[in-house]
Amino acid sequence: MTLAADWEADHRTLMFEDISPGIHASGFGQVEDGRSFSFHVERRQLMIEIYRPRLAGPVPQAEDVIAAASRRLVDIDLSDERSLAAAVRDAVAAAHPVPRPPR
Repeated sequence: MTLAADWEADHRTLMFEDISPGIHASGFGQVEDGRSFSFHVERRQLMIEIYRPRLAGPVPQAEDVIAAASRRLVDIDLSDERSLAAAVRDAVAAAHPVPRPPR
């Protein structure tokens, strides 16, 4: 019973601002703590980037990426917004930190 409550809470924390389904699917949104994310299809993969909080400008730069994930397009219906949103939610939850080069 606790597991279901935790699962529901985790999945309410992701808010989509835009989803464009289709063969060139893309979109963006925010996680609960204010960080933004974006996703797009590239080379038969769903690519997700999560950005640091409080971005300086409207367009994130490569140095703003703090975590990333990718997922194969197998079992994702790119024409269905719900299927796409579910795949993005899973990928955001599984995103790994992006290593930073030493200064």
